[in-house]
Amino acid sequence: MAEPQRAGRALYVLTILAGSFLLFLVQPMVARIALPRLGGAPAVWNSAMLVYQALLLAGYGYAHALDRLPVRRQAAVHLGLLAIASLWLPIGVLGWTLPSGTAPELWVPWLLAASIGPLFVAVSAQAPLIQRWFAAARPGQDPYRLYAASNLGSFAGLLAYPLLVEPLVSVAGQRWLWTGGYLLLIALVAAIAWRLPNAAVQRAEPVAEDTPPGWRRIAMWIALALVPSGLMLATSTYITTDIVAMPLLWVLPLGLYLLSFSIAFADRRAPADFITSVAPITIILFGGVMIGGFTLEPALGLLLALALLFMVAVALHTAMYRLRPAPQRLTGFYLAMSVGGALGGLFAGLIAPGLFDWTWEYPLLILAAGALVPQSILLPPLQALWRRGRGIPALAVVGAICALLLMLREWGPPAWFGEDSPGLIFAVIAVVGLASIGVRAAYVTVLAVSLLLFGGINALRITAAGDIRTRSYFGVYTLSERADERTLAHGTTLHGVQLLGSPEREQQPTTYYTPSSGVGRALTIAPALYGPEGRIGVVGLGTGTLACYALPTQYWTFFEIDPVVADLARTRFSFLRTCTPDAQTVIGDARVSIAAARPQSFDLLALDAFSSDAVPIHLLTREAFADYGRALQPKGLLLVHISNRYMDLTPIVAAAARAGGWQAIELMDRPPLNEDGASLSHWIALSRDPGVIDALKGYGTGWVAIDQAGAGAGWTDDYASILPLLHP
Repeated sequence: MAEPQRAGRALYVLTILAGSFLLFLVQPMVARIALPRLGGAPAVWNSAMLVYQALLLAGYGYAHALDRLPVRRQAAVHLGLLAIASLWLPIGVLGWTLPSGTAPELWVPWLLAASIGPLFVAVSAQAPLIQRWFAAARPGQDPYRLYAASNLGSFAGLLAYPLLVEPLVSVAGQRWLWTGGYLLLIALVAAIAWRLPNAAVQRAEPVAEDTPPGWRRIAMWIALALVPSGLMLATSTYITTDIVAMPLLWVLPLGLYLLSFSIAFADRRAPADFITSVAPITIILFGGVMIGGFTLEPALGLLLALALLFMVAVALHTAMYRLRPAPQRLTGFYLAMSVGGALGGLFAGLIAPGLFDWTWEYPLLILAAGALVPQSILLPPLQALWRRGRGIPALAVVGAICALLLMLREWGPPAWFGEDSPGLIFAVIAVVGLASIGVRAAYVTVLAVSLLLFGGINALRITAAGDIRTRSYFGVYTLSERADERTLAHGTTLHGVQLLGSPEREQQPTTYYTPSSGVGRALTIAPALYGPEGRIGVVGLGTGTLACYALPTQYWTFFEIDPVVADLARTRFSFLRTCTPDAQTVIGDARVSIAAARPQSFDLLALDAFSSDAVPIHLLTREAFADYGRALQPKGLLLVHISNRYMDLTPIVAAAARAGGWQAIELMDRPPLNEDGASLSHWIALSRDPGVIDALKGYGTGWVAIDQAGAGAGWTDDYASILPLLHP
């Protein structure tokens, strides 16, 4: 069956673009829909990631199983699946409630799989199926070029959600928008099915490769997919932990990861081949520098980390493209690729946070990339040196140089290794590493030594100490202690400071919670407002600094999402032990916990979930403030901490205040530079009782009324976007 050349290919490209676009649009969309009801506990989001990976594997496995049928019958079966899956439209999360006594990590996967499973499987199968049908309809043409279009669609879907869909369309509108896209996809698949060749024509299709790929080749496909997938997630964790914790940074690594497929599988081979040729240079030069954290500017560190990820992803995906099978076996190829991608995500997203106390997966995956990346001898004059008969002595020389550098790291001048810059040893590593390119054993040896020299050894020392650093699914926590203070850092964000030296200093509130801060003033006058038996709630435990405003007769409750933080606050800092030994700590998502609390449970509620730069959107919607209002008594006081390096949350709180009938004032506290442990802080105070606001304004100066009229619409569970709030 002959097809019009241009129109036929355009139809395949459009169909595969549409399917990939919908696939990457649905993932953040479903997360956004589920957030207010399920909360942000690690069990929820880790389970969601596993569900996505499992459903993607199921889709690719279904496509591979379907490949045993003639293509027209494949199309009929797939159209049937698309029709059955449409019963789950409009897309959303089922209204199931968590059964009593059921662990969320066991229940949430079932909920998400039941909510989107058939739709996700049907759409995820598009990429391999459409390519297989293209190969059958147009024998002699390479179907793998369509995979580049598939990843362009994924890239577009990924960017479209935070940049266009979320800012412009409510959640209800998003559900119907996706539904419309899904119906268009069915029409496109039906149009392709109508044009597919019949069985007789398909049997005449030439088979370029009769021998099935062996297990070594399949294992290589899996490995080449695993490392970039894991490195993408590891880079996201690394840059938001050790470089800059800015919202939306997860989009950049994932976007570059998807873009690498488009380059690696494109018709024009020059870009992919060039990037592959220089990738070993990038790895040897940037790998150790990134681990050492020598960059002075966060923007430069971010740029280097992303460049390293992109080079590795393009090089390894290009190597995978070079090992691709004949079109008749492409579904098995993509199934192996999805297995590798899922294993990489499983390692970096779930296993590593539970196994390591630091982002050790990052250097390990860089090392794995160096072991897999295609390479040839970079400098022709060195070819004779590495020829048989001289290669082993040359490798011994490289090993001796590396051993010498490791000894110098222990006993040599520290300046050689750099304080704020890589130093002299970096130049030595660069020269030896470049000379080793093309000889994999030597190259990997130099790369491993580089990772150890510029950060790895120090990280090993901290790990060996055992109690300085710990990790959870929310990040890496590092304890530091000097003669006069103990600090807790969450990546690059200060989590708390306790002064040392005397009982008075140890109970002194510090950082964002000093007596001059908004929350400090509110807690100081709380006994006068609510009596000595006031009921105080705090969202975000941190080191427990606020506990030392407590009176023995007050009732305090802390809401903390991370059990690791709760353990650190009670074992490594003394605020809780000394000031509120009987305080209750509720582990889990605060919004869900407060919504379940009895009405009027608190006199004062402090939200301290915004001092880091990752903003929990579902805690700032109008519906969330309605939950806070129900949990507070009629004259209750709500304090919201919005200190942030990258965005101004004032308009969001002001809009919620206007919608809920709250009066709101704000305080930007700038303590003196010589005040021990004090930090700049920005707090907003809200109450439905004007007398409470007047009392707070009367305690010290600096409070300013918030302009609620010009605050805009604010956030709701149906609509939220952080883009308008980002600082220029």
